Amino acid sequence: MTIAYAAGSWTNFAIAAVGAAATLTGLLFVAASINLQRILQFPSLPTRVGQTLILFVIPLIIGIFVLIPGQSSAVLAAELLLTAVLLGGFQLAITAHSGRSEYETPLTWLLARVFPAVISCGCLAVAAGTLLARGGGGLYWLVPSVLSAIAFGLVNTWVLLIEINR
Repeated sequence: MTIAYAAGSWTNFAIAAVGAAATLTGLLFVAASINLQRILQFPSLPTRVGQTLILFVIPLIIGIFVLIPGQSSAVLAAELLLTAVLLGGFQLAITAHSGRSEYETPLTWLLARVFPAVISCGCLAVAAGTLLARGGGGLYWLVPSVLSAIAFGLVNTWVLLIEINR
């Protein structure tokens, strides 16, 4: 069995992802708490806080599932796929419900609000499928899923903490 399909080989990655996600979730709560009144002045920003929370939860859940000892690859693949579908779908639903703000062009709305869900959860779904198929990259697809969730989440947190006050 190669490393791409053996969850036990990914424990250090999972521990790092869980630690980073937990820390960044705390940062998000600080940003939202500090600027709560300002966030509530913009109809699309509370949704952006929710989307960012989901983005930080993705690596947290991935890491927890990878760290479960002794589970089969099929069970891990099912957990990852279910996470991708539920969290990706939820992000897209709340994004569609909130609509585009007056400060967002269609392109910036697409890049900042739709792409985060599609990329992070899309890569997670591919990880699940290729893990189950034992071909196509397997758990290596967790890397772009986690990194994109963190990167997009950090951009959103920056907006909520710094840019909102400009």
